[in-house]
Parts: sequence; C-alpha cells; structure tokens
Amino acid sequence: MLLKSIKLENFRQFRNESIDFAQGEGGKNVTIIIGENGTGKTTFAQAFFWCLYGETEFSDKIILNKMVATEMTPGSEEKVRVTLALRHGEVDYTLIREQAYHKDYANNVKGDNTVFDIAIKDTSGNTSYVKKSQCEAEVKSILPKELSRYFFFDGERIEKMSKDISTGKKATDFAEAVKGLLGLNAMISAIGHFNPRSSLSVIGSYEKSFDSKSNTKIQEYTAKIDKCNARLAEIDAALEELDTQKAAAETRKSEKVIELKQYSEGKKLQKEKEDLQKQIENTTRMRATVYKTMCKDFNASMSPFFSISLIKRALEVLSRHDYSGKDIPFIRDKTIEYLLKQKVCLCGTHLDEGSVPYEKVKSLLDVIPPKSLSTYVTDFKKESKRRAGALQDLVEQMQENLATASQQSDDIMDKTDELHKIEAKLSGKDVSEKVRAINNEIQICVKTINKCNNDRDKLNIERGGLEKERERADTERQNLTLLDEKNRKTQMYLTYARKIYEELENVYRTSEEEIRNRLQDTINDIFKQIYEGGLSLTIDSKYHITVQANDYEGDVETSTAQSISVIFAFITGIIKMARENRNASDDDAKLLSSEPYPLVMDAPLSAFDKRRIKTVCEALPETAEQVIIFIKDTDGELAEDYMGNRIGSRHQFDKKNEFETNLV
Repeated sequence: MLLKSIKLENFRQFRNESIDFAQGEGGKNVTIIIGENGTGKTTFAQAFFWCLYGETEFSDKIILNKMVATEMTPGSEEKVRVTLALRHGEVDYTLIREQAYHKDYANNVKGDNTVFDIAIKDTSGNTSYVKKSQCEAEVKSILPKELSRYFFFDGERIEKMSKDISTGKKATDFAEAVKGLLGLNAMISAIGHFNPRSSLSVIGSYEKSFDSKSNTKIQEYTAKIDKCNARLAEIDAALEELDTQKAAAETRKSEKVIELKQYSEGKKLQKEKEDLQKQIENTTRMRATVYKTMCKDFNASMSPFFSISLIKRALEVLSRHDYSGKDIPFIRDKTIEYLLKQKVCLCGTHLDEGSVPYEKVKSLLDVIPPKSLSTYVTDFKKESKRRAGALQDLVEQMQENLATASQQSDDIMDKTDELHKIEAKLSGKDVSEKVRAINNEIQICVKTINKCNNDRDKLNIERGGLEKERERADTERQNLTLLDEKNRKTQMYLTYARKIYEELENVYRTSEEEIRNRLQDTINDIFKQIYEGGLSLTIDSKYHITVQANDYEGDVETSTAQSISVIFAFITGIIKMARENRNASDDDAKLLSSEPYPLVMDAPLSAFDKRRIKTVCEALPETAEQVIIFIKDTDGELAEDYMGNRIGSRHQFDKKNEFETNLV
C-alpha cells in the first residue's frame, strides 16, 4: 500500500486542503509537512485513520469545521469529507468517507453516521465500486486496523508501543503483523487448509471418506480418530490459553518484581520513618515533663521571684541606717504603754498627748521588746538572704531546664526535618502496606504460573495418550483399508495429504525461524544506527523484544530515547525486510514477499537529540518506500537538512486563526 494523495473538506480546521505524496521518483520518497504546535499536524494525521477506519482520538467527536458550523442555519446540512487515494498491489483505490451534519432550531449541531465508499481502478483502467457492506472488509484486506498503529503513529504513542512489545502486551497481534507483513500468511493459510485437527480441512475430508460397508471396524476406528482429533484440538486451544495466561502472569510478576525493587529502599525508609516518629513522640513527652517541672518550681517560688526587687531596694535603704543599740534593755512595750496612759514619765515629765516628750516616749515602742527594730532588721536581712539563695537555686534550675527543653526542641526539629525528607521520598504513603500488596500480587502470579504449568503437564500427558490412541486406531484402520480398493485409494490420498502438511509445517518452522533471526539482525543494524550505546535487541519465538547490554547478562531498563529507538528499529526493520522480499529474484523469497507500506508519523523526532535525529532521518528513507512526516518547525529544519535529497513533496501549515489552517 502506497499513498497517492489525501483531500480534507471541512475536517476540523481544514476547509478544503489536499496533499499529493512523494511516490519515490528519482529516489524522492519523503513527504514533509511542517507546522508549529497547534497548527493542525495531529488533525491532518488523524484524517488518515478516520478515512480508513472511521475513528479518531479527538475528545470532541464533532469534527465539522467550527466556522462552517457557525455559519450554518437551522435545518441546513454540511458535510465532512476525506478522500484518500492509494495503490495496493496492481490496483488503484479511492476511499471516500463523509459525515453529514445538521443544525436544529436550538442551534445544536449533530452528525449522522459516516458513509464510506471505495472506488477501484484495475490494470485495464476500469473503475468499479465496492459494495458498502464490503468496504470495511476491503480496508481490512489492505491494512487491518490492529496493524495500522505500526504505520500511523505519533511521538507520544511510540514509547508506549515499544513498552507494550517489550513487556509482551499484545505480542500475539504483533506476531501476526510480522508474519503478515513478511509474507508468511500464505504458508499459514496452506497449513490451515491441511490441518488434521479440523474436520473441514483436506485431511479431515479424507478422514470422513472411508467406506465402512466392507468392514464396520473402519467406522469405529474413524470415529475414535475423530474423537481423538476433537479432543486434541480442545487441548491445543487450552494449551494456547494456558500459555497466554502464563505469559500474562509472568509479565505481571516481572513488573511487580521491578516495582518491589523500587520499594525495597522505600521499606527501609518506612522503618526509619516509624522510628523517627517514635523518637519525636518520646522527646515531645520528655519536653512536656520538663515544662511541667519548670512551672511547678516557678509556682513554688513565685513570691520570692516577684519580691526580690523590692527586697533589694529595702536592703539598700537599711544599709544607709544603723539600727543596732537603739533598743532599751529590760523595758518592754507594756511599760511604755503604761507611762503614756498615766501621762507621766518615770522622770516626772508630763506626757501630754501631742507634746514632744509624749512623741519621744511613744517612739520607743519601735525599738523595745518584744520586737525591737534591730531585731526586725536582722530578721529581715536573714529572710532576704534565704529568699535570694532560694531564688538563685530557682534561676539555676530554670536555666538548666530551659537548656534541656531547648535541646529537646532542637532534637525534635532535626528529626522532623529528617522525617519530612523521608516522607517526600515516600510521597506520604505507607510503603510497608504497598510492599505487602505487591508481594501478595507476586504470590498470586506465582500460583497462576504454577497452576498453568501443572495444568499444562496434565494436558500434555493426556495429549500423549490421545496421540498414541489415535495412532493405534489409524494403524488398525490402514490395515483394514488395504483390503478394499476404494478405501486403499482414500488411504493413499490421506497419506499424501499428511505428508504435504508435515512438509508445510517444516518449511514454515524453518522459514519463520530464519525470518525471525533475519529480523533480529536487521533491527539491530538499524538500532545501532539510531542509538549508540552498547545495547542490542533480541526477539524470542513469541516476538517479545528485550534490550540487553552487550557486556551484561540480563535485561536492562530502557530510557525514553532507547524505547523510541526500539520501536523505530522494529518497524523500519519489518518494512525493510518486506521490501527486500518484494524485490528479491529468488523464488523462495518471492514466496514470502508482501506489499510495501508507508510510514506516516506525527512528530516522531521530538524525543531525540540532534545527533539521533540525523541518524533517524538517514535511516527512514532507506528502509521505507514511502515516508510521510508531520513535524514542528524546529525539528523540520533539521529533517530538511538531513533528508533534503529525499524530499519529493513539501508543505507547510499556515494558521489563519483558531478554526482555520491552510497548506502552502
């Protein structure tokens, strides 16, 4: 299949634009369409898929041009149409898919179902139209949708495609793609035509052709053989299903083992996190105890604490006066109170209230027992010293407790910072729980694998018994058929058919293994051109790809650039081999030949550096017979530099507004 042209009418931002693709004349087999992001590269690329399969990846399912939709009047109709011209084999195809849109009186625009037509022009120039009911089947015969993703792809999807292949996802589809594109389908069809497991095959028809009239045992043996074949077919299907389940479980197990390795460090971090949390809790409790002790001590010494400044001021005042010797021995306060009451001193002086003698005698009450002034002062000084000493002890204890609490706070802060770092690594999730969940899933996978192995062993044992039983019945039937001329001929035809089947299977196995080895070598040659780094690819019998370091045993995890290089190498390797088979003169190679296919790529170079862009640009035109690239301006300049002599058609998007883009 080679693309000739495409025309878009009212398809999103393209009102009436078309492209004629380079066909390879003069070695120019590259079409390049350049545009900045948002100009319509992806839209134009999606038009291929919509025309072929009626599907797009747009979130907005209305693909009618927005300006056209706005200009519509209620009750009017506008159509979206994509016309794709291509050549497949010796036939020219024109595929036309259109969708009518109507606007109702509420200004809502709704689309009808798509209408698909295919016109075919044969080598004689005669044009015919495929029945509408057969159009989808016709497209499938040209390029099945499940295979199209390997020829119509974008830079965002390409990494996923590579990981799907390397992890075994959809490997069956890919194996079928490889076999189809490399010309093995003819052999597969021939083998199916002779398949002894099918009652509708050549061998099955001969099995039912024996005449049992001459001997009823022939019918019994035939029935036994049919029964064995039917059960063997069931076993084959069951084994295939078990292989699929086992492969899926092994793939899942591998993914979870890798995930578990990533969490092994996390498990350690989780333990550190839990230890830190306990330490922070313990230190916080200890700090709270220190604070409580400080409060208790302060409450007990609160009076001295608040009176100390007053005491100091009182002591300063007292220090300026001498109260020693001021008291009168043996005279007590009662004596002075008696004299004041009698109003006569011992010396006979009258003590009239308010007089100087009265006040002089009265003042003696301050300096005589039971509480003399000097005694007051002495006691006050003693109490002051006691309180000052107690307060000094409180200050020292408070300072010590504050230092302890401060150290504890610093310790809590440090551990909290460390905890936050660990939590950032763990994303705040419980890794232990995740590890347990991953381990549980791994165990489920292991149980599934073991069950598949056990079931497979049982089925293989049963299969061996059935094959022996069928062989005995076939031998006995052969002996009986030799006694009858008609049955003898049927037996001879059956023997020939079985021999042809065996030869076809042998040739297929040999050819498939040879092609797979050639494909592996071809892919590695291309991979080394695109990605230099001591890596190589291997392809197993299930067409799973693994990336290996040349100096290291085992798989290696691929980077984004490596993953993209893998899928580029795989696709271009298949196309290159198909092209070589098609151009080969060897009859055996022609037997395995297939159609050429284009590579239609949307922004395929964005993940590569400049050096790898150069190698990719040099490799693609050499391997594919037709290359169509939608690319942004910056990468486009590089692509033009590296593929300039191979570019046969060049276009550029001119964005008029958000709803309209032209091609120039």
